[in-house]
Amino acid sequence: MKYKILVTGGAGFIGSFLVDKLVEEGHELVILDNLEPQVHQGNVPSYLNKSAKFIKGSVLDYGLFRDAVADADVVFHEAAMVGVGQSMYQVRKYVGANVMGTACLLDILANEKHNVKKVVVAASMSSYGEGAYECESCGVVSPPLRSEEQLKSRKWGLVCKCGNQLTPITTSESKPLQSNSIYGITKANQEQTTLTLCRAYGIPAVSLRYFNVYGPRQSLSNPYTGVVAIFMSRIKNNNPPLIFEDGLQSRDFVSVHDVVQANLLVMKSSSADYEVLNVASGNQTTIKNVAEILIKLYGKDVKAEVTNKYRKGDVRHCFADISKIKKLLGYSPKVSFEQGMQEIIHWSEAQKSVDKVDEAIRELRDKGLME
Repeated sequence: MKYKILVTGGAGFIGSFLVDKLVEEGHELVILDNLEPQVHQGNVPSYLNKSAKFIKGSVLDYGLFRDAVADADVVFHEAAMVGVGQSMYQVRKYVGANVMGTACLLDILANEKHNVKKVVVAASMSSYGEGAYECESCGVVSPPLRSEEQLKSRKWGLVCKCGNQLTPITTSESKPLQSNSIYGITKANQEQTTLTLCRAYGIPAVSLRYFNVYGPRQSLSNPYTGVVAIFMSRIKNNNPPLIFEDGLQSRDFVSVHDVVQANLLVMKSSSADYEVLNVASGNQTTIKNVAEILIKLYGKDVKAEVTNKYRKGDVRHCFADISKIKKLLGYSPKVSFEQGMQEIIHWSEAQKSVDKVDEAIRELRDKGLME
């Protein structure tokens, strides 16, 4: 079955790959994107699919958004301001784009004439805060963030309230949300308001909690993008990647192609309607290992610099339990981490990026968000 589909943020990193795949399958696509200057420098990206109708505008422009939604059968809501550290001092911008932009969509669904039969909202693992842990005495626990006093003492691991050292385990969708940034809070808000409104009006909706997504088309000149792109930007310019803490903190890195797979599975099935699903690889990877793999693949004569510094609000470990999305939708990650790194490196060779990482670090330090 062919659909009329609206992808908000469809000119962005994840959204553009989703658009490509949907066009390939024969659907009619509309993109609504404001071309955020920090990401696109205000330019229409060269990779934007010519078979999709492109509307330049903001999700905060109610009239424009309403007209874009009017004929859509499916809405993929990808539009958002992204970046944990930056959200802590650009609060109005993040709340405006993420919370109020989503409120515009939901107001349209509740009050305007439309044909929407499914909504898929891009949520984030950032809403979890710390991942899940296990204590040999207390069982599975959800600890709060480490105190600044602990971080200043360079004691990186988490300790249970009973005093035992905690062991990180996979994080499932049932873990309580303990957002530790404005960004994480806004993504949780997007998820919860969308599911609540759509359930009330009988519009099937699904929230996909993306973990650390990487792949081609990530902005290498944006200092607030993901750690993979940040490391790449430095290694390409023969600078050592800068690693906070001891480098043993871990995440779950997932290829953009697997994220697209998850979105398509949700669109084509009712099995996950009104559910929240982790979208990840299901593998734990340390930040130090990310840097070492990239250096090896680039063949550069640089060495990762473990700074033993920290950023306020950083979690120690968060990697996903993906059993739910596997069970409900048959999701199966196809791209291994090293394969994905090779792909993004190949793509990056054709890019001209400016290393702004040091600038971002200075800004975070000036705001008191990093030691």
